[in-house]
Order: sequence, then C-alpha cells, then structure tokens
Amino acid sequence: MLDRRAVYRFSAVFALGLAIMAGASSAGRAQEFVYHDNADDGPTVNQYIKEVGPTATLVAQGDLKIDGIRVNCGTRPTVLNPGFDSWGGAFPGFLILNTKKIKGLSTQVKLYIYSHECGHQFIGADETKADLFAIRRGVRWGWLDAEGMEEICAFISQLKGDAVHPPGPKRCETMRNYYRRLVGGGTQQASSSSSTKAQTLGPSN
Repeated sequence: MLDRRAVYRFSAVFALGLAIMAGASSAGRAQEFVYHDNADDGPTVNQYIKEVGPTATLVAQGDLKIDGIRVNCGTRPTVLNPGFDSWGGAFPGFLILNTKKIKGLSTQVKLYIYSHECGHQFIGADETKADLFAIRRGVRWGWLDAEGMEEICAFISQLKGDAVHPPGPKRCETMRNYYRRLVGGGTQQASSSSSTKAQTLGPSN
C-alpha cells in the first residue's frame, strides 16, 4: 500500500471519493488529495507501482474491462490498487482503480468512477467538470441510462463537500440536470447496466 507521505511527496491528486462519507465509520473514509495538471508534480506510472509494491497491477491502455465492458482513457494505462485510499484516482498520465472498493458497486457507477478520473486527464483539476465529462461520456458511449444516473446520484450523495468538492447532493443535482439536457429531457433506454440496485453507501473494506 502506498504510504501517504509518499503520496504527498509526489503532490498527487485523486478525485472521486475525496471526502468523508456522512455517518460512516473509518472504513468509509477517503484521503483528501488535490489534482495537479503538471505531470512533473506526480510520479510516473512505474514510480507509482514501485512505491505501491506487489499489490499493484498495471493494465495497459485498451486492455481494461469493467464488468466485461472495454474502457479506455486515450493512451493512458490504469493501475489496479486494492490498497488505494479512495474508489479511484488519477495522476497525470495514468489512472488508478481500487478493485476492492468498487467491487460492490453497480456497473454504471464503476464506469462513472473510471470516467470521472479519466476526465481529470483532459480537463484538469475541476471536480465538477470531471463529473460532467463522465456523464457526457456515458451518454455518448451508451453505457449510461436513467437508472444508472440515479445509482450514481445515490452513491455520490453520501459524500460531504470539502475545499475542492461540492457536497454530494449538489454534485448529483448538477450531473442529473446535465444528463437530462443531453438526452433531451426524455428517458434513455437501458444500455449496459448490470444491476438494478442503487448503491446508497460506499463499499466496505
């Protein structure tokens, strides 16, 4: 597991679960990080894997599948790190997924997490823009439907706000309104969702 001091040495960034869940125990906590756009502010993917140790798995660009759905973030690889502090994260040049934390989530929430972190690669540190990037990608790529949007809202609404993240309910409202604009105010047909159960809390360790 990556030592937190090492993370701060690298001035890292991580985006999605970067808050303390309302009413949750320590298992629901997520370390706060701030995304830096400059690649010089973070480690290379090889440095990161070396720091994490043997629990980290590197998945090359184009090889990652989430519940059977192939995903990509341009040319950027993904590190699977079950010891990572949050559900997902991003340094400039690569993404991170905590396979242990996302295991209990629905397919569309997992894809949202991955796409949010991918969004940081293209739009930088802004959390709201990363959220909207994920929703836009979900609609365009056909994996996000109205049910999935509500699953994402149930997931994110449990998170408190902080210096860089709006409160979860506000993030939900912003994403839901954007989704409705993208689909023209109608109800999109179900696409690749594999679960009908909304996730109301983050997965436990």
